[in-house]
Amino acid sequence: MTDRDRTILPTALDRGDGGALVLGIGGGGDVVGALTIAREIERSGRPVELGGVSWERFAVDPHHAGPRPLDHLSGVERFGGAAALTGPQGRTPEGVRLAEAGVAAHLGRDVALVDVNFGPPEIAAGIETLADRLGCGLVLLLDVGGDVLATGSEPGLSSPLCDALMLAAAVHLPDRLTVLGCAYGAGCDGELTVPEVLGRIAVLARETSWLGTISPGHEAARETIDLAESVPTEASLLAARCALGETGPTEIRGGRRQVELGPPGALGFLFDARRAVGTAAPLADLIASCASIEEARAAMEGRGIRTELDYERERVAESNA
Repeated sequence: MTDRDRTILPTALDRGDGGALVLGIGGGGDVVGALTIAREIERSGRPVELGGVSWERFAVDPHHAGPRPLDHLSGVERFGGAAALTGPQGRTPEGVRLAEAGVAAHLGRDVALVDVNFGPPEIAAGIETLADRLGCGLVLLLDVGGDVLATGSEPGLSSPLCDALMLAAAVHLPDRLTVLGCAYGAGCDGELTVPEVLGRIAVLARETSWLGTISPGHEAARETIDLAESVPTEASLLAARCALGETGPTEIRGGRRQVELGPPGALGFLFDARRAVGTAAPLADLIASCASIEEARAAMEGRGIRTELDYERERVAESNA
């Protein structure tokens, strides 16, 4: 790579020693969106490792409600607690390939895997283990769609739990690690609208926690579109289409939701992950001290917030009835 080939990134992405560990924090295809942004970080000359969580969307893995415990999986290397690496063979007992395994096959190297059945303190311990093993002093927690910053009052919000658990882990990570958040592909998951996401970014800005913006180039967006043919994802694919200039309404989730494509969907808003857990990301703040995903789910239920775990449990019960 020549100096001319390098990309200039927000200075926040220069923090921390060694490489950058970019984790898709929403489950399913968020790891594909993480790769899209990781490619731009790589263009700056910084080495990048990829990762995600062991929770496939119900449409992909209808056999189990919630994230898969690591001991359910084959083809992964566990490091205790919430941390593992997966190669191309990472699968559920029923043979469902993990999205992270698909990305591992694409990259030709292992991909980090985090088990979110735990609470944020244990999840943080897993992230720390992975960052150390992979030589990364920067951790980037990337959500596709922007609902990681939701308040819980948004009408379209339907999957707040996984994002909140992963972002809340930021406050438990050691100070020696730089921890950033990234809300990428505003509205592309069909939950928060673009104006709702931008409103939450404005909260970050007022709290001086918004640290800059990153967007994939043509090559990275095209790679995402090609990868989406083998790794199921809708939101990450739509964000890539936004980066290629598509505009206008399109359907998602089997026609149940609609997304407005446009330039905001191509942007990744970077923020200080630790400082965001509070006013800017109140759901992460709500569950930051919870000891398990069940305790976190119950805390959200107490606020009248329905989660993706509730939905999946209902679907499994229906299929077993």
